[in-house]
Amino acid sequence: MWNRLIFSAAAVAAIFALSPASRGRNAAQQRPLPDISGVWLVENFQPRLFPKGGAPFTPWAEMKFKATDLQTNDPNLACLPMGVPRFMIAVPYPMEILPMPTRIIIIHEGPQVMRQIYMNRQHPKDLDPTYSGDAIGKWEGNTLVVDTIGFNDKTWLDGGGLPHSEKMHVVERIRRVDHDTLVDAITIDDPMAYTKPITAQQVYKLKPGWEIQEYVCEENNKYTYQGK
Repeated sequence: MWNRLIFSAAAVAAIFALSPASRGRNAAQQRPLPDISGVWLVENFQPRLFPKGGAPFTPWAEMKFKATDLQTNDPNLACLPMGVPRFMIAVPYPMEILPMPTRIIIIHEGPQVMRQIYMNRQHPKDLDPTYSGDAIGKWEGNTLVVDTIGFNDKTWLDGGGLPHSEKMHVVERIRRVDHDTLVDAITIDDPMAYTKPITAQQVYKLKPGWEIQEYVCEENNKYTYQGK
């Protein structure tokens, strides 16, 4: 009797494993993730999000922007991290994307060396403000959706001095549109600094054979920077 029960259970399990629904779930679980690895370089470098002006400032942000001197207040002059989104859209240095089991690592050839996108957790409840914020990601088809919060207010959005607050929320949609082209579509939401969300897009080209080189900034213009 016991042997017959074992045989019956095994038979049911085998039938379930061969069912169309089960095969579909197994195929979805085994489907390889999109490949965005490699060394990438911005196709057209533009240091300003609004090269002709017209940023939708709140009064708070407009006051900060008008008080900024690009020659002395750029945090990059003090070798500080450039932060997100400037790290991704307004820097002319190559970056390397390294997918790992629980996170995606982006290594940058510039003042800010590394960015981590966590693929296996949500945002912690109590975040300490940082230059790059806390980034979590998920795949939606062939697009990597990255949600980043938890910023300090010490960075700029771009190379033109656009400020932001600690309330900034950045969402990126990163996808490989063909073998040699990667696109990052970015939405920046910061009600304290801007009256509406800011959108931007950066296109990168694959650089086969390139390697990220050492970049040293510790002594770069350290007596010029006059920011906090």
